[in-house]
Amino acid sequence: MTKTKTKTKTKTKTKTKTTATATATATATATTDIALTVHQTSRPTGFPTPAHFRFVESPVPEPAPGTALVENLYWSVDPYHREMMDGDFELNAPLEGRALGRIVASRDPSLPEGEIVFHREGWRTHSVVRPEEIRRLPHHDGVPLSAYLSVLGGTGLTAYVGLTRIARLREGDEVFVSAAAGGVGTATGRFAKLLGAGRLIGSAGSAEKVKYLTEQVGYDAAFGYRTAPVAELLAEAAPDGIDLFVDNVGGDQLGAAVGALRERGRVVRIGTVGQYNTPDAPPVLFDHADVVEKSLRIEGFLVRDYRDVQEELYEFAVPRLRAGTLALDETVVDGFELIVEAFLSMLRGGNTGKILVRAAA
Repeated sequence: MTKTKTKTKTKTKTKTKTTATATATATATATTDIALTVHQTSRPTGFPTPAHFRFVESPVPEPAPGTALVENLYWSVDPYHREMMDGDFELNAPLEGRALGRIVASRDPSLPEGEIVFHREGWRTHSVVRPEEIRRLPHHDGVPLSAYLSVLGGTGLTAYVGLTRIARLREGDEVFVSAAAGGVGTATGRFAKLLGAGRLIGSAGSAEKVKYLTEQVGYDAAFGYRTAPVAELLAEAAPDGIDLFVDNVGGDQLGAAVGALRERGRVVRIGTVGQYNTPDAPPVLFDHADVVEKSLRIEGFLVRDYRDVQEELYEFAVPRLRAGTLALDETVVDGFELIVEAFLSMLRGGNTGKILVRAAA
């Protein structure tokens, strides 16, 4: 089920707290002729702070011929944004990001007003898009709009591709997932069970998240990776070893998993969130001979190379969402003015499941 949280705990996280800057931006969004964008102002060293961003006001843009104006409804904040901040994002320019929005003005017949679309011109209240820059959302009755940025979006697609294309999950496989309480981790856990995985083990950063994994997501065992050396925790949770490691973190958890893998085990490398803010972290240590002697396979991927799998994901997940055998794990923050706060919170593990920002009513 969808995770609604208050500032402490429960299931979709709704925040109303505003700083002085957020109050000013909230006032700006109350008018219909002002658009807001978020710019990155400098390169961070270590964890970014609010000082690395600024909100910029401008008139709501007019669509040019062949484009349409989208008023955004949901925004995704993702771990990969932290990597992009080191050099890929242009300074003092609107940031890129996944978003869902409604077309409110169009100068292209293929972009009808009123249609809700997916695009990557996020981190702004209004976006001007061309037909090739959007994806039309299918009409699946009973599926919440937020799902198209979480379990049916890039997050879910990453988990599904990792299991079906990269790992080639086998029935009965014993699976270990790092950052298991995050967006990709919860989706991986739910999908793995539905695809026939055997025992499922997850790591997380707090006792509360460990409890959520076992009581809500379906993990058979979970541990807090800060409580003891990860190799010891994993050996206790999986005394007979594992067949597959889905890695969102890197570092010690990757090293421990390589040691725990059985013959012909696989590692799916999705991300290295544990090192995004610590560029000087020491390299991962593991016995490289294990890779040869146990015939291991370690493979990473970029989900953008698997967009052709999107329809297959819908076919797999939508009937299960409708039937209640697949639930959403989401932390939702209300108000575009809190998008930077939501992003920084996510980097420090403040979310359970996929974190999204929703336009205030």
